[in-house]
Amino acid sequence: MPILCKPAVRVPEHIITMEQTLDFARTAHAGKPQLPLALRLIENTGVQKRHLVQPIEKTLDHPGFEERNRIYESESKKRCPEAVEEALANALLRAEDIDAIIYVSCTGFMMPSLTAWLINTMGFRYDTRQLPIAQLGCAAGGAAINRAHDFCAAHPDSNVLIVSCEFCSLCYQPDADDIGSLLSDGLFGDAVAAAVVRGRGGPGVTGVRLRRNASYLIPGTEEWISYAVRDTGFHFQLDRRVPGTMEPLAPVLRDLAADHGWNAGDLDFYIVHAGGPRILDDLALHLGVDRAVFRHSWGTLTEYGNIASAVVLDALRRRFDEGPLPTDATGLIAGFGPGITAEMSLGTWVDGTPAGRLPRPAAEPAPRPLAGRAA
Repeated sequence: MPILCKPAVRVPEHIITMEQTLDFARTAHAGKPQLPLALRLIENTGVQKRHLVQPIEKTLDHPGFEERNRIYESESKKRCPEAVEEALANALLRAEDIDAIIYVSCTGFMMPSLTAWLINTMGFRYDTRQLPIAQLGCAAGGAAINRAHDFCAAHPDSNVLIVSCEFCSLCYQPDADDIGSLLSDGLFGDAVAAAVVRGRGGPGVTGVRLRRNASYLIPGTEEWISYAVRDTGFHFQLDRRVPGTMEPLAPVLRDLAADHGWNAGDLDFYIVHAGGPRILDDLALHLGVDRAVFRHSWGTLTEYGNIASAVVLDALRRRFDEGPLPTDATGLIAGFGPGITAEMSLGTWVDGTPAGRLPRPAAEPAPRPLAGRAA
């Protein structure tokens, strides 16, 4: 079965702290009746800092949709290759070993996709398949993993590169002062990420063996997260009912796990989209797990903010950095986004290190940490 290898993540060098965000909001939206509530909501996100592709002064300026999209194109070409190279190294592969590239982004537009540029400039084969995904928003990280899984299932021995490029700051609209816009201005950050799904393992390969995936759309919610596309670009629209979507989605996650013979409330690792603190707290409540099992997602939210489709890749990177798990440890990956859409997958840990490949003693099997068990 395909193995999802360690992701590589890069964030821009320009940083804005929570305190700076609140100060800029007070100045830019002074006197707006929604401002006091927006400030409280931003403070409650738990985001301590975010990374931006431009200094904050340029971010707050709006030079027009055309110029912003030019910045998106130039910055994506500048920042993605380093993450791609590290992701290939993590998977013990070269560019010519890749059979398909899935590129996900919802914060800019290019045609042809960045996939064509990557193939032309980074040594990928000219018969590499291209699959750009532009309209799944934050759910696209999970969707990319699932589509890579599907591709490898259909084409055994293939390898798929996933690239996520999200420059949310390029969607900032200075004149938007509704609660949803103001909250997003203090929540979203910029990042690029990449990961490889190998069709088969091999010596030294560590990662998540993808076992099963699924998608689910909550009926009648397609307007809850959306873009209004106007002369000034993408205007993010967020319904106040979005944080409550974990209540109907938790049973879907439970059913997915149960169909595979697992208990969604008793897994060894959880990699979920950090859309905001209530998303994580509600999902913990409705799955019956301690909120600490989402510590990798909390880490992404605190240090980078909501980085859209890159969240699940960064949270997974943090799981790798925490140290190895026993082979066959069970886990869940889930991305949530417009639709309202959930992209979910189940996987087991593969430890490709020499120690991880040694057989366990029959008399004393290595214990599995039950990270998901409710406190």
